[in-house]
Amino acid sequence: MNAKPGRPRLLRELNDRAALELLGSSGALTRAQVSERTGLSKVTANHVLSRLEERGVVVRAGVQEGGRGPNAVLYGLNPSCGYVIGVEVYLDTTTAVLADITGRVLAETTVPTEAAEDPAEAMHAIVERLTRTARIDPAQVRACVIGLPAVIDPGTSLVHFCYDMPAWCGDVREALHRRLRLPVTIDNDVNLAAMAERALGAASDVRNFVLVWIGRGPGSAVMVGDQLFRGTVGAAGELGWMPVPGAAVSDGGFDRSRHEVGAAFQSLVGWRAVQELAERHGIAAEDAERSVAGAVGSAAGAAGAGFLDELARRIALGVASICAVLDPELVVLGSHVGSAGGDELAGRVQQAVARMCLARPRVEASAILDRPVVRGALLVAVEQARERVFFTDL
Repeated sequence: MNAKPGRPRLLRELNDRAALELLGSSGALTRAQVSERTGLSKVTANHVLSRLEERGVVVRAGVQEGGRGPNAVLYGLNPSCGYVIGVEVYLDTTTAVLADITGRVLAETTVPTEAAEDPAEAMHAIVERLTRTARIDPAQVRACVIGLPAVIDPGTSLVHFCYDMPAWCGDVREALHRRLRLPVTIDNDVNLAAMAERALGAASDVRNFVLVWIGRGPGSAVMVGDQLFRGTVGAAGELGWMPVPGAAVSDGGFDRSRHEVGAAFQSLVGWRAVQELAERHGIAAEDAERSVAGAVGSAAGAAGAGFLDELARRIALGVASICAVLDPELVVLGSHVGSAGGDELAGRVQQAVARMCLARPRVEASAILDRPVVRGALLVAVEQARERVFFTDL
């Protein structure tokens, strides 16, 4: 017997998924537009949208005016199907944003980070604040993604290393899940920023790129296609320990007085090193970001140009080391320092890298100036929530 009873169901699942993914990426569309963009017949598109509307995952979102004949009904994802939270936990502050399943932001908060506070209790207070502000039931939150400056095992989610916030080390994800009673993902902050850069920034039109993060300490994220390279224990991209010319090799420890890796690449481009370099060039500012911003432009004169030249050379030592192995199409300079340097710093780094290795990547400053880690966390959370809400029961 050659009957295949599962085939009609499989086709329905594929058609439903195609329509939901299209509405998720394009926003509200008419039945005709769904048919055209998915390749489904108009009859099939009608059946799919009716079925999804009956499930409550698609709603009528208005009408499309201006065409010939009657106005066409627009269909979009039902925003009340579920909600997500994206979080960035940093040394001084924790920023969290709540959005609906379409990605529309409904509430946000920034609170001081208490390094010794229990992460589960701290996050519980934040979730309560966000859901109360947005007037939703916490049980409706379908995904919470937290960005952390830490080494996180991709297989177990164990936080192996988080120097600034030791309370976050260990199996903190399980503790968060128990306390919050919602799905929790913890990821490295630079990895999440790279997700935002891929979807919304300078890397949206390339296949392979590296995000280099010159912030309090140097880090990076490597993306091949749509896949992040995380390494065996999640330590891929921890550039602070990378041996480079002009810096002593790290012994794996920290300079406790400076709260940073005392050698290797960190000693050349960490936030203190950047600030000290600026001061040696006569550029006085409150922090590394403002020092770099102050050096950009003709008004900074020879001192600004000299500072940027030396900073670019230092950054290029790390970038060239990465490019000699990976040969990416694009290198993005992220964080506040990368954005502050803009095209002037990026251009200098590109030229310096070309002198140091055979790879010839484009180097650009990040185009995402507003909370890239949080935006990446929201993107991942929305994707997870849609999978759970829209596709689990297909």
